[in-house]
Amino acid sequence: MTNKGRQQNEEVDLGQLFVMIGNTFNRFFQFIASVFKNLFFGFVWIVFFVKKHTVVFSIATVTGLISGFVLEETSDPIYKSTITVRQNYQTGENLYGSIDYYNGLLKDRDYKILGDVLGLSEESSTEVVSFDIEPVITNNDLLIMFNDYVEDLDSLALSKVEYDEYVNNINEYRHPFQQISIKSKTRANFNSVFNNIVGNILTNEFFVNEQKKDILELTQTKQALVKALKQSDSLQETYKKVMQMDSNRLSDVGITFEGNTENEKTREFDLFMNDIDLREDIVTVERKLKDKENIIDLISSKQDSGFVDHTKDFLGLALPIKVFYPVLILSLVFLIMLAREFLKYLEKYKPTI
Repeated sequence: MTNKGRQQNEEVDLGQLFVMIGNTFNRFFQFIASVFKNLFFGFVWIVFFVKKHTVVFSIATVTGLISGFVLEETSDPIYKSTITVRQNYQTGENLYGSIDYYNGLLKDRDYKILGDVLGLSEESSTEVVSFDIEPVITNNDLLIMFNDYVEDLDSLALSKVEYDEYVNNINEYRHPFQQISIKSKTRANFNSVFNNIVGNILTNEFFVNEQKKDILELTQTKQALVKALKQSDSLQETYKKVMQMDSNRLSDVGITFEGNTENEKTREFDLFMNDIDLREDIVTVERKLKDKENIIDLISSKQDSGFVDHTKDFLGLALPIKVFYPVLILSLVFLIMLAREFLKYLEKYKPTI
């Protein structure tokens, strides 16, 4: 094949390649356009759907408002008591499991067993509505946890970790601060119940053994640091005596010794800084020992009685009762009307028999 023929073939191949690239970009932009077009049509359809059934949705909203107002005024009040705990060990999974167990007993109406577990009379157990637990966490706390987590990762693993992904995947029970709540039909003092809930975790043999091992390790570490500090102090005293002896010896032969050369100042400064580091390590260990004295710390203020809870949960949101029922009824009506429109749409494509 001549050079001219090969050149023509190469030009044809390059032309086909550019055509393929162009077609790929065209299909991609057409796909993006179709997505936005369908989203726009969906939005327009929802707007006309709501407009078409405005009267129905208005009636549902008004009905919900009236129902919420009437039920809030006539229903027996629900009282809520809360307490906040700090986990010094990874007790969260057991704590959440215990709360699920108590709610299961309520669901099965096993009030006697519930009373035996939490130290309540069977009559008082029947007044309990539910147990709940949730983490007490802020966005700033999450950011600190994420920074602590990524510090232990290498550069390759770090490039694959995103903050949002980390926050969405972390288990709620791993957060150190947790708030436990009890809802009841009576305004009772549930301090003893909270103590029993926590006490059931404190007596767990696994955590008790872990606590013993940690305290033993920290105690031995503290003893070693105290011993090292005494040795460092003794070394400093010896160093000072040697310096003084050298100073006196040189002064006797008529030489003034100031003891302030760079080498001597560096040694003295290093010994001084070593003492400071040891004292800081001792303070850190003592703080850890204090933290390990309790498997779980109760940190909220004492509550002699619960407070009236005017909220209800809707899809994980705590809504006031006067807002909860309008939202609930409106949502149900909206779904019913949407299902009705969908069935009408399917009827158009019903095959003829």
